[in-house]
Amino acid sequence: MRRPHEVRIDAKACTGCGLCRDDCPMGNIALEERIAHVATQRCIMCGHCVAVCPEGAVSMTGFDEEPVELDGNERLDADELLRALRARRSIRRFASRPVDEDEVARIVEAGRVTPTGSNAQEVEFIVLRDALPEAERVAVRLFRRLLPLAKLLRPSIAHIKIDERFFFKNAPVAIMTVSKNRVDASLAAANMALMAEACGLGVLYSGFFTVATRLSPSLRRLLDLRHGQHVVATLVLGRPAVRYRRTAPKEPANARML
Repeated sequence: MRRPHEVRIDAKACTGCGLCRDDCPMGNIALEERIAHVATQRCIMCGHCVAVCPEGAVSMTGFDEEPVELDGNERLDADELLRALRARRSIRRFASRPVDEDEVARIVEAGRVTPTGSNAQEVEFIVLRDALPEAERVAVRLFRRLLPLAKLLRPSIAHIKIDERFFFKNAPVAIMTVSKNRVDASLAAANMALMAEACGLGVLYSGFFTVATRLSPSLRRLLDLRHGQHVVATLVLGRPAVRYRRTAPKEPANARML
């Protein structure tokens, strides 16, 4: 449950520059006699006022973390980022080596700090490690029952074989994003995948396992999914057991310049 938060402005530190007022998306801050103050109760706690104040006069209560000072050198190199994006491949062969706890924590942190619509911050994360083998067994049993019918409806999947490692490919960790807002959870998953790559891990989006979480009451109980909660994306993470030596070709962008 989210704790109540409150924006506070130190009148003694405020210089009346108006940056917090101008940057507030909700028009929640006003200036009186060149001192900023909270004018309405429309605040969505986005923290722009805290981040933009040059004097550090604005703060927000109810959060555990302190703001980190920025020096202007946080921008990524555009060419290096694009090269990394082009090099990324979905990994379906994982080595039997563990993923460190601090790596998992960094990946979840990348999801946590991902922007959300209206600053809802309602994306939740399920990390499967100890329960991963049982979750895969439940999902495998489900798909083996469904496969004959699925092949009748979609002959293109007739070649699929549901083995014991069908979903997680021998990977030691899977992380799910859970939210009512599919866009928020998908954006979080994308950032988490980038962080996993930066940690030297391979990533597979397991759409099949995501489907299984919607069809199996047993799996939902195992994952402790509440009524109305849905898994949006499942990231399978581990050390790659394959090395790709070049990028793969893709179709050109279908972009309209209007």
